[in-house]
Amino acid sequence: MHLAQLNISRMLAPTIEHPIMADFVAQLATINALAEQSEGFIWRLTGEGNDATSLRPFDDDRIIVNMSVWQSLEHLQAFVFRSMHTAVMKNRGKWFEKPKESMTVLWWVPTGHQPTIEEARARLEHLNAFGPSPRAFTFRNTWPATDLAPLDESSGRTFS
Repeated sequence: MHLAQLNISRMLAPTIEHPIMADFVAQLATINALAEQSEGFIWRLTGEGNDATSLRPFDDDRIIVNMSVWQSLEHLQAFVFRSMHTAVMKNRGKWFEKPKESMTVLWWVPTGHQPTIEEARARLEHLNAFGPSPRAFTFRNTWPATDLAPLDESSGRTFS
């Protein structure tokens, strides 16, 4: 099993090109490269420009997404909490609204499964509706890897 994660943020600015977002955008390539070079990294969602900021899978154009797959929870935690990524997280209030509900969801996927944004959105909605569980959890409330089927078994692709 591998660990998938989705995190979303709602921009303070109306577009990613707005001057308020410039400092955040300037760090994207560096942070994405750091993720890809991190131990345990497997895959990340990309759109135009080799990041996911061009994608708008939610009903709000101010919500941007980040989704990736990691070999383990420990690998993802090392990247998120013990790398240059931490400085970006500390400054998120400059660019993003304070969330009213969970904006990050973690879940286990079978090795080789590449989650879709629809699958990820369903996991986040499940987390916000029912709280942390083996199907959708947080860094604070984790579950061990299990052989749970995806919420929608037809979603997602496999990769090697």
